Amino acid sequence: ARLHEPEPQIGSWLMSASPLVTEAMGCAGFDFLVVDMEHCPIDLPQALSLLQVLAGTSTPPVLRVPWNDAVVVKRVLDAGAQTIMFPFIQTVEEAQQAVASTRYPPQGIRGVAGMNRAGRFGTIDDYVHKAASELCVILQLETPSAVALLPDIAALEGVDAVFIGPADLSANMGLLGKINDAKVQEALSAGAKAARQ
Repeated sequence: ARLHEPEPQIGSWLMSASPLVTEAMGCAGFDFLVVDMEHCPIDLPQALSLLQVLAGTSTPPVLRVPWNDAVVVKRVLDAGAQTIMFPFIQTVEEAQQAVASTRYPPQGIRGVAGMNRAGRFGTIDDYVHKAASELCVILQLETPSAVALLPDIAALEGVDAVFIGPADLSANMGLLGKINDAKVQEALSAGAKAARQ
């Protein structure tokens, strides 16, 4: 819902598995916090703990999974994650796979559990039919070839947002560590315009 608001959303990455740090960040007034399972030593039990902590604050979590892996996605969704960020999406097919891993059949391939935290342990009526409408899928594009496909990827049903990873994009442009290089900034700007369209 916040993606439809005209004001930009300001968030931060959580680089710690500490519940106390997470709670403090959740109380700091950010619009979102990224629980990062890709580049931080956060595993599923720790991610669950952080999701539980953030549920007691006004800050919604974005959970970045370590890879576009349907098994990992199923587990974090069952644990209650509602906004999933997928790293290193390279093709339209990979984008479709990411979305499919968040949807129950016949729209996708998410496995169906009889009861889980996401469905509030059976207390959300008809959770399996409501789940997709309450999820947010963010896809990361991190190479020039992926950014070139941004219009096709962003137009896919079930894709709510794209994130152009500036560090990996600069590295894949041959400009490792030079995020502020004019060529990288130009690619980011062009990607933002394409996403808005």
